[in-house]
Amino acid sequence: MTLVAGTKLGPYEILAELGAGGMGEVYRARDPRLGREVAIKVLPASYSKDPDRLRRFEQEARAAGQLNHPNILTVYEFGVHEGAPFIVSELLEGATLRGRLSGGPIPSRKAVEYGVQIGQGLAAAHEKGIYHRDLKPENLFITRDERVKILDFGLAKLVEPEAVPGKVTSLPTTPSVTEPGKVMGTASYMSPEQVRGEHTDARSDIFAFGAVLFEMLSGTRAFARPTAAETMTAILREEPKELSALKADIPPAFERLVQHCLEKDAGLRFQSARDLAFALESVSGGSSTAALPAVAPPEAKRRWAGRAAAVAAAAVIVAMAFWAGTRLGRAPSPEFKQLTFSRGTIEAARFASDGQSVIYSAEWDGKPAAVLSAKMGTPGSTLLDFPAQTNLLAVSPTGELVVLVHTTHEAGYIYRGVLARAPASGGAPREVLENVQYADWLPGGQELAVVRSQPREYTLEFPAGKPLYKTRGWISHLRVSPDGQEAAFIDHPIYGDDRGQISILDRAGHKRDLTPVYATAWGLAWSPDGREIWFAAAATGGNRLMRAVSLSAKERVLLRIPGSLALLDVSRSGRVLLSRDTVRMRLMGLFPGSSSERDISWLDWSHVRDLTPDGKMVLFDEEGEGTGPRYLVCLRNTDGSPAVQLGEGYATELSPDGKWAASLDFYQSPARLILLPTGAGETKVISAPSFEATWGGWLPGSQQLYLVGSQSGEPPRYYLNSLKDGSLRPLTPPGLRAIGPRPFSQDGKWIAMVGSDGKATLFPLEGGQPRPLPGLEAGEGIAGWSADSRFVYAYQHSMPVRLFRVNIATGARELSREIAPGSIAGAGASAHVLITPDGRYYAYSYSSMLSDLFVVDGVK
Repeated sequence: MTLVAGTKLGPYEILAELGAGGMGEVYRARDPRLGREVAIKVLPASYSKDPDRLRRFEQEARAAGQLNHPNILTVYEFGVHEGAPFIVSELLEGATLRGRLSGGPIPSRKAVEYGVQIGQGLAAAHEKGIYHRDLKPENLFITRDERVKILDFGLAKLVEPEAVPGKVTSLPTTPSVTEPGKVMGTASYMSPEQVRGEHTDARSDIFAFGAVLFEMLSGTRAFARPTAAETMTAILREEPKELSALKADIPPAFERLVQHCLEKDAGLRFQSARDLAFALESVSGGSSTAALPAVAPPEAKRRWAGRAAAVAAAAVIVAMAFWAGTRLGRAPSPEFKQLTFSRGTIEAARFASDGQSVIYSAEWDGKPAAVLSAKMGTPGSTLLDFPAQTNLLAVSPTGELVVLVHTTHEAGYIYRGVLARAPASGGAPREVLENVQYADWLPGGQELAVVRSQPREYTLEFPAGKPLYKTRGWISHLRVSPDGQEAAFIDHPIYGDDRGQISILDRAGHKRDLTPVYATAWGLAWSPDGREIWFAAAATGGNRLMRAVSLSAKERVLLRIPGSLALLDVSRSGRVLLSRDTVRMRLMGLFPGSSSERDISWLDWSHVRDLTPDGKMVLFDEEGEGTGPRYLVCLRNTDGSPAVQLGEGYATELSPDGKWAASLDFYQSPARLILLPTGAGETKVISAPSFEATWGGWLPGSQQLYLVGSQSGEPPRYYLNSLKDGSLRPLTPPGLRAIGPRPFSQDGKWIAMVGSDGKATLFPLEGGQPRPLPGLEAGEGIAGWSADSRFVYAYQHSMPVRLFRVNIATGARELSREIAPGSIAGAGASAHVLITPDGRYYAYSYSSMLSDLFVVDGVK
């Protein structure tokens, strides 16, 4: 059945045919309800002739529709048209992996990048009990922005065996009505258990994935034979050629990983796609000798396959090796000793000068940060006598501490406060330096290196008082080298974000970047010999590995375990102090139709950016493990309807008419603002000459755009942007910071800013004199304005959030409401808090991190 343009399938209007094959025809169509284009796959009418087959197809289609993951094709709807079932899905632009392979093998680094995404997509499906059973290059789609999408989940199970095995060539396959060699799968990519017609599970998909990865790396199929029957025989009895023999530059680590996927015995393969994705990420972030689970030689594998007990033992060993991130046959695996067992967040930790004790600061059970000490071999921790809300920064060789007091949350991951010195035994700290974020002792324990902040500018002083490096991003985890000649730190290019790279700075101010920018980087320390910097980072997602980089920029993987690592310290003897964190960003709120808060988070890091005045729609971005290397801009109805992906970037706000969402495109340099249509329309790019954007959106009730950033190297400020010629008109003086996510008044007359003196001020947008904004306390943000612009809703970022209604003329404050999730253990600072002008509805995001502190011996 061929559909012509203009044909209606329910509410959908067919626009054009995209392709056809044995699984039916695919069309481009338009959904007028949402003003978006979709893809519709109409399957052969023969599917509907067998009621049982149609029922199974519908069941599989609906199951696939439950998969909500950026690396899986999104299925919107299932239906039947004139007896033929059809599936409605997102419309993709790009090419299949088969098309990409027509140009030959894919570079190793790019193949692993694709592989990580495929593994993450498979893991999401497998966790819901859904297996693909026909993974192959034709079912993997590479979008124009290099995102991999797995196609046709739930369909492969319905493909019937072909009656006559035909000829299989080395040419790329193309969809056809009858593709020889399909027996519940495609011959070249079937697992041994599929060939034998046995039970299949997640490990069958892992075998197929290994065959796909083999082909990406070598340009050749792993089990290419003249006929389907010979191909299936090779899968059962033969080993694929050595990858290194087909392509000399393939690193050994890649080859071991592929071999591990292609084990004949399913019990000897990776046991989950999640484990496989972790292993791939370690390869992508490390050297060619990155640690991988060991793969035994073929002779040994065949011997083990005949011995059930030995197989079980080998599986345990492989699991232990994967957990510790080491190869079999290597030195003993690292030994972990857990020090903490409370519920909450560890902020920082250091080895004490005696080498046997650990000093750390943590927020346990929802209480303010406290400084504690723990001794290895002694149960429990001792609370040190410091004021509440004291955070550890560093410990000197003589045992003196530097701590942060009067801490305030600035933005994202950024906190600042007053640096103070104190004895390790506790007592009143002696305040020394304001506006400090991080600090570390120089050798000898007399001088300090510090990171200090001014509004939207961060300076590394080495030593304190000698500024050597400034950035409009931000700086974290400062550590001075053992010889005192260099300082290592994480240089974050995006204000408030944990994306960053490892950099070093010498005493003369010369800076070198040792690593690429990681999706997340958190915690570093110098190796015991001072020749490397050890750190925790992830190339994609949020599950950080422990890595090392030499001063000549050579990287390797040190340790990988499930979860996200934060490296806190390394002792002179090589002991490692780290935390394993479970991290989430939840999106909560009180919305129309509900008398209590509702969690409308999507994946693992849902950061709210805007809330419509009626409380019915939120704009947010996703930027965690679930989205891989990219940030997604999403729109969601607050009734809990599925999220709509608008595009990529760092969401900022919605236009007053709701037709556009603004997003910061930081993948470009300089960063720029882009406008994404919420319905039909084309993306618009907003740029100005020599302008580095850091934020942007619309003036209230207007179609006028504002941009935040710096022009030609000047300090950042707010500008009015002309859509006609891209010219900029300053709205605020330079160097000021907007107060919270809603600095503009509802009537569009004022913007609330704060300067380095901490005073809140209202600046008129149409000219005139600024005026004080009384009643706001230090560190508070503005969540919204009343409809008449006479009041602001002010809040601190700490949990629970206390929201005050403040009169902008008199400064009078009244508590409007207190906001908190059910449990605040591990709940960090709230991110944006937004409230509607009538004060009835609100939305907020907050970070949640539950940490366990470990001492690890044997990391090398």
